[in-house]
Amino acid sequence: MAARPRVVVVGAGLLGCALADELTERGWTDVTVVGDDAAADHPGLVFRTHADRTLTAFAQYTVEKCSGLDGQWCFNPVGSLEVATSPERLEDLKQHHGWATSWGVRGYLRTPHECADLHPLLDEARVLGGFHVPGDGLLHAPRAAEAQARRAKARGARFAAEEVTAIERSGGRVTGVVTAAGRIRADVVVSCAGELAGLDLPQVPLTHEYLLTSPLPDLAGHNDEHVQAGKPVLRHLDTGMYVREHVDRLGAGVAVAADLLPALRDAGAGTTTTVVLPGTPDGRPLLGEHPDIDGFWIARAVRPEHSAGVARELARWLVDGQPSLALHGCDLARFARFARFSSEPIRTGPFHERQIALGAHFGSADGWARPERYSADVAAEAAATRERVAMFDLTPEPRLAVTGPGALPFLQAMTTGDLATAPGTVTPTLLLGEDGGVRGRLTVARLGDERFHVGAGGRLDFAWLRRHLPRDGTVQIHETTPGTCCLGLWGPLAHEVLPGLSTADFSAEETYAGDVPVVALRLSTVGEPGWELHTTADFGRRLWDTLRDDGVAVAGHQALAGLRLEAGVTTPGVDFTTEHDPYEAGLGSAVRLDKGYFVGRDALAGRSAATVSRRLARLTTGAVVGSGDPVYVDGHPAGYVTSAGYGHTAGRAIAYGWLPVEYSRSGTPVQVGHFGTRVPGRVA
Repeated sequence: MAARPRVVVVGAGLLGCALADELTERGWTDVTVVGDDAAADHPGLVFRTHADRTLTAFAQYTVEKCSGLDGQWCFNPVGSLEVATSPERLEDLKQHHGWATSWGVRGYLRTPHECADLHPLLDEARVLGGFHVPGDGLLHAPRAAEAQARRAKARGARFAAEEVTAIERSGGRVTGVVTAAGRIRADVVVSCAGELAGLDLPQVPLTHEYLLTSPLPDLAGHNDEHVQAGKPVLRHLDTGMYVREHVDRLGAGVAVAADLLPALRDAGAGTTTTVVLPGTPDGRPLLGEHPDIDGFWIARAVRPEHSAGVARELARWLVDGQPSLALHGCDLARFARFARFSSEPIRTGPFHERQIALGAHFGSADGWARPERYSADVAAEAAATRERVAMFDLTPEPRLAVTGPGALPFLQAMTTGDLATAPGTVTPTLLLGEDGGVRGRLTVARLGDERFHVGAGGRLDFAWLRRHLPRDGTVQIHETTPGTCCLGLWGPLAHEVLPGLSTADFSAEETYAGDVPVVALRLSTVGEPGWELHTTADFGRRLWDTLRDDGVAVAGHQALAGLRLEAGVTTPGVDFTTEHDPYEAGLGSAVRLDKGYFVGRDALAGRSAATVSRRLARLTTGAVVGSGDPVYVDGHPAGYVTSAGYGHTAGRAIAYGWLPVEYSRSGTPVQVGHFGTRVPGRVA
């Protein structure tokens, strides 16, 4: 049996204790937890329903685990009640109910009278409706931390109330931590808390005031010091206010709505504290191995209600080599280092001024300003692509150069496609985990014997490739995105604009568009012929002007999204994740099992499109629905929507969603729950 690694967990709060428990349960018992042994107190609210399926799963496991811990109660399932006092927020409640249905959380839409029955302190006349989740409630963080620490100690974990002052490393790998009491050797260090010098993380803490009222007559005798609360945790969507009981007092966060809770009008002066919640620019945790230090792991910006769920997945990641849940939305590597603290675009490509002159409306994509549309008529932009030819700014899409004598063997081992092709070939291929789950989708163009251009869906793909680079220096990876630009030129008349380019599908050539040197890749994501045209940033404007002089229309990302749906092109991390294998996701054609070893190949043995139990299905619906909406078959929840939109040139709403294989056959009637209505649809 291989030796178990020495693990140091920095931070003895709720997350650190949960991680020590999960690691020791899996046999990694040489664990030292360093830091303050008291979990920070906080309001303890647990709302499991979230738009993100993974965050919901984190909270579900936290509730499940903390409900079964020994000792005094660690989780009190008083339920939650979100209420709305405006029609707009009432619609939001219906959407929350749809998410709960999709993710397997039991919840109910309630009338104003039912809301008042559940929480008698509410003014029924002020409420338009509510969303009630019986299994939500209150987490007692200090008790939950203590109970999990006890379990970890019983299996051999050690706890030391010492502050970590430095992380030791050698040869690019962590070797231990330094505390005031001395050095602790480690093979793995997990940072769950504290401020460590040189640790540049995109953390944006969120603070608000928390008011604890004086004793209220309306609560007298309702609760005791042991139970503390009996009514559902209340959240007011219109103001963001939340309220919970503290025996005979109320704790309220953000703002106090006395008109919603009349009992507060007579409350005497209470105490106010500042609550600090961990946060990031996109509101999700930061998890993963540090890109520059092997063995140094990050688990930060984790909210208490997600603590046990995060700890379980991180333990699986460490012990088994990968988590079970899809963590792309939480992976530390998802942020560009220069754009970590802002969701606003801070990068512009060489076409930016030309786009402004055409009236472009911009969104943000990985820090880039990306044209979403050029006019209010997105349908016209889509029609120009289908009927003539249009160009799309693809500059924000990440690109890599992979070079060196070991480039081909490296890419062969990392991807599912056979890249041992002649230079000038483009190969669609996948990145898999060891379990066969799809991590990402790449297009790899072989430009020379030792030179490859790699286009990916996101920077997580690049982080995965870099993490697996051979250490002998035979392969070099360089991100080319910042110094290059790309235009997608697509449509039935594309060949008239650039008649000298190859029209062979999946071909790559280094040539010229006018007098601009380009790498032209013959591939499309819109279902029309054309090319991705790549050039260096200094030639960008010249390329744009060359194509515009030939009468090429411009189109934005909104048109591209609809055309993609029509063409049947699915998106990694949105439509499929590491929880799905290629055959379930309809990507089996990108897998070449006969080429030899690649990561995940062994896990695919015996699998095929004929053996799957679920499929990513394409749906046509009577109206545009939303991501996370539940899909019903025969009146029962059967799956959920991953992406959706309107196909302007098809003249219909289109969605993709996961369904059991027996319901994924073409023509199967479905309904999609969208803001409280059942939208009819059909498997296409």
